Amino acid sequence: MKKVFTFIGLVSIAAFSNAQIVINEIYTGGGILGAAITNDFIELKNIGSSTASLNGATIQYASATGAFTQYNNLPNITLGPGQTYLIQQGSDGLGGLINLLNPNLIVSVLLNIDGSPSVGVGVGLALTSGKVALASNATQVTSPTSANVLDFVGYGLVNQYEGAGSAPSPTILNSITRTNGDTNNNNVDFTITLPTPQSSGTLAVSNISNNSVKSQFIKNSFVKNEEITFGADVKEVKIYSLSGQLVKTASVKGGSTLNIAELQKGNYIVTGTVNNQLVSQKITKD
Repeated sequence: MKKVFTFIGLVSIAAFSNAQIVINEIYTGGGILGAAITNDFIELKNIGSSTASLNGATIQYASATGAFTQYNNLPNITLGPGQTYLIQQGSDGLGGLINLLNPNLIVSVLLNIDGSPSVGVGVGLALTSGKVALASNATQVTSPTSANVLDFVGYGLVNQYEGAGSAPSPTILNSITRTNGDTNNNNVDFTITLPTPQSSGTLAVSNISNNSVKSQFIKNSFVKNEEITFGADVKEVKIYSLSGQLVKTASVKGGSTLNIAELQKGNYIVTGTVNNQLVSQKITKD
C-alpha cells in the first residue's frame, strides 16, 4: 500500500517515507438508541516518525459491496508523529451517551464523485459493513491498490479490503481501532475496542467545518407558516426530496424567507452556498 503522499513544493519524497497518516479508528453507531456516542467518527493518525501533511486529500465512502460514490474534502492538515485528527460524521439522532469533544472537522456535506452535493442519505457510516478510503485526491477509488489510495479499510462483510481479510464489524458500543502500525492487512491491523476518539486540539485546520456558517444558514429546521427563514445571503439554494429529486431552486438574502407552500408535508434537504462554502440542512414541513 502506498503511504507516501505527493507533496506540493520542493520536498523530497524520501523525507516523508516514514510519515504515514492512516485511518486509525472508525465508529459507526453514532446516535443509535443504546449507542455509546452521539455521532459516527473517523480518526486519522500519523503513525510515522516525521511530520506529514495532506493537501487535496479526501475521505471516500462505499457500501459493503458497492462502488465508492461519495466523499468529503480534507483541509491541508499537518500532523506530527503520534498526532490524531478527529472527523465527526453523521448521527441517527435517537441516542448516544457522549458527545464528541473538540472534533477537528465536522462533516456536514457529502459530495458525489462528480462533485455535486449528496442528498437523501445523510452523513453517516454503514453500521456493520462498509469501506472507507483515505485518498490523495477526489478521483474515485476503485480498489485498495488504486494509485490515489493512502489508506483503505474494509470492515465487516465487504468485497474489498487490504490484505487477506476485512477488519471486524463495529457495533453501537464499540469502534474498530488500529492495533499497532500498518501491515496493510485489515484483519490484522484492526480490533474491536471501546471508542477512544482523540483530536489534536492545537491544529488550526478546522476551517471547513463550517459550523459558524451553517448556524447562519436556516434559522429553524421546522418550517413555519409555509416559509423557510434564512440567516444569511445564500446563493444557489436547492431543495431536494429525500429520494434525491430537486424540487425547488432560489437565491435569498439574509433575513428573508422562501415560501414552500407548493411542497408536500415531509422531510427535505436544503443546500446552498454561504460565504463561498457549501452547506446543507435537513428541514421538516408538517
